[in-house]
Amino acid sequence: MYLVKTPSLLKPLAKDLLWHVPTDKREVYFTFDDGPTPGVTEAALDLLKQYDAKATFFCLGKNVEAHPELFARIVGAGHAVGNHTYDHPDGWKTAPMAYLRNVIETKRSIHSKLFRPPYGRITPAQVNALKSRFRLVMWDVLSADFDTS
Repeated sequence: MYLVKTPSLLKPLAKDLLWHVPTDKREVYFTFDDGPTPGVTEAALDLLKQYDAKATFFCLGKNVEAHPELFARIVGAGHAVGNHTYDHPDGWKTAPMAYLRNVIETKRSIHSKLFRPPYGRITPAQVNALKSRFRLVMWDVLSADFDTS
């Protein structure tokens, strides 16, 4: 089970995390996680280009290494990129130092100050270890595009 919307009670307790961008405009900020993934990333990039829209792609270090041409296409199209760890560990099940090493390892491939924790799971110790190096980005609405049921 997962929540599609972040509970409003959680946001004030996690002030070091970016949950939304205040704006007076009618704007949507598109983000994609876990790529670059052949087939999926090209389709997303083509659709974004069709509508002259930009997005932020939170990429896995191992996927950037495996598909550098796709990562170059994301960057070349003017989209923002962010660190999503090297291989998608669950922050609630990973020791703080191991988690930090996983994130820092990804900096070799992804040069960005943006970081999004996989599954949205991150402990206070991990936040404290990362907040001076990254802007920790969460989300308001989860699309649940991973759910095939």
